[in-house]
Amino acid sequence: MQSKITQYTSEIETFEPKSAEELETYRIKFLGTKGIIKDLFDEFKAVSPEEKRILGKVLNQFKQLAEAKFNDNKDKFIGESISKEAGEDLTLPGEGFEIGGRHPLSLVRKEIVEIFKRLGFVVAEGPEIEDDWHNFSALNFPEEHPARDMQDTFFVAPIPGENVDTEKKGEYALRTHTSSVQVRLMEAGKPPFRALMPGRVYRNEAISARAHCFFHQVEGLYVDENVSFADLKQTLYYFVQELYGEGTKVRFRPSYFPFTEPSAEMDISCTICGGSGCQMCKQSGWVEILGCGMIDPNVLDNVNIDSKKYTGFAFGMGIERITNLKYQIKDLRLFSENDVRFLKQFQTEVV
Repeated sequence: MQSKITQYTSEIETFEPKSAEELETYRIKFLGTKGIIKDLFDEFKAVSPEEKRILGKVLNQFKQLAEAKFNDNKDKFIGESISKEAGEDLTLPGEGFEIGGRHPLSLVRKEIVEIFKRLGFVVAEGPEIEDDWHNFSALNFPEEHPARDMQDTFFVAPIPGENVDTEKKGEYALRTHTSSVQVRLMEAGKPPFRALMPGRVYRNEAISARAHCFFHQVEGLYVDENVSFADLKQTLYYFVQELYGEGTKVRFRPSYFPFTEPSAEMDISCTICGGSGCQMCKQSGWVEILGCGMIDPNVLDNVNIDSKKYTGFAFGMGIERITNLKYQIKDLRLFSENDVRFLKQFQTEVV
């Protein structure tokens, strides 16, 4: 046994691996579970007590030598691996982490919120699964309104185990607009209200470059005494100038919404073609960005607000449409495809 240790010691001392593969072969041969050191310790058990006193120390020194040889060379090959990755130049600076960027929809949502905050608006939020009362009935949607049809709305069953009064609140659905948050806000407090309701909404529509089955909205609400349509126009005019620049033109067109009267749609001069006509504006030079109007007195009465004392206005816009115009993005499907090539274009807009 002594002669074996002497022989193996000489082999270890002269061993100089030239690759990680040679070092691994060495480890298996000497330090593996079926290696030489394991065999020597098994053989050591059978020697006489007198020999154990002598061979025990020699065997432990041999084991330490084998482990040290492996560890020294392991560090060497780790260093060489790093050197190769650095182009053999260890003085080069390390590679830093890439700075991420916010999603363009998040950037625009934040900008919209910041603009209205300067006018005193606060942010309010609500659930994405809504009952019929908050999503439709309280907002003056008649029973026969098309928005209640399955073609526009994703209806869902109530969550099992919850105490749901379906007789009173009717069917449940993925909210079709964030106007439901306006109802909850007005039910829970007293005027004045000046709030924004950003959030995701759902509609059963075919997915295309101009439409999706889910998208994002920002709605606004202002209720107080003596609120007029002129207040609404000046608020939205300020918003457009802040978001798109002072040269942006604005126009209002009469429209209809169940929860506002009078109602209007607001257009701005197309930011993509500058008003000369393109696919986005359908060659008209104008793009609709939001709907708005004075809150219908029936809506105020539904949430126990005196419609003879208080008036108010509401507006709502799709964040995707606003983002399309701000960054000149022509296909809103890009927002939900998680294509890194698309998202990296917004890396300069850091968190």
